[in-house]
Amino acid sequence: MKKIASFTIDHIRLKPGIYVSRKDHVNGSVITTFDIRMTSPNDEPVMNTAEVHTIEHLGATFLRNHENWKDRVIYFGPMGCRTGFYLLLAGDYSSHDIVPLMKEMFSFMASYEGEIPGASAKDCGNYLDMNLPMAKYMARRFLTEVLTDIQDSRLYYPE
Repeated sequence: MKKIASFTIDHIRLKPGIYVSRKDHVNGSVITTFDIRMTSPNDEPVMNTAEVHTIEHLGATFLRNHENWKDRVIYFGPMGCRTGFYLLLAGDYSSHDIVPLMKEMFSFMASYEGEIPGASAKDCGNYLDMNLPMAKYMARRFLTEVLTDIQDSRLYYPE
C-alpha cells in the first residue's frame, strides 16, 4: 500500500507550528487540512486525553461560532498521536492565512473560565474526561512559544 501523505512528514524534525497538511478537491471546491502541532513529536510527552478532549470542545465551539470563519469550518479534532489537532476549512488557504484565527482561538482557550461547552452526560460520550486547567496551560504555552512571534519554519513542513 502507498503511504498516506501525513506519514511522509519527517516527525523527527517536526516542531510545534501550523502546517498545511493537504488540500483536497471536492466537487470543484478546495478543502484545506491544517496540522496544528502543539507538541514536538517523539521528543516531549504527548498531551493526555483529558486536556485534548477539553481543547477539542473549546476549539470546536470557538471556531463554529466565529463570525468570520464559522461557515468555512468543516472539522476540528485531535490527532491520534495526541501531539496536536487537525483543522479542516472549506477554501484554499496557506498557514499564514489562519495565524490570526489561531492566535484568537488559543487566546480564547488560554483565558477560558466557566463550564466547558458540551461537558455533560447528555452532550458528550465521555464528559468526565476533561481537564480545563491543563488545557488552558497547553493553549497558553502554544500561544506564547509558537504563535506570538511565529516564524516561517513553524508554518512549512521540514524538508
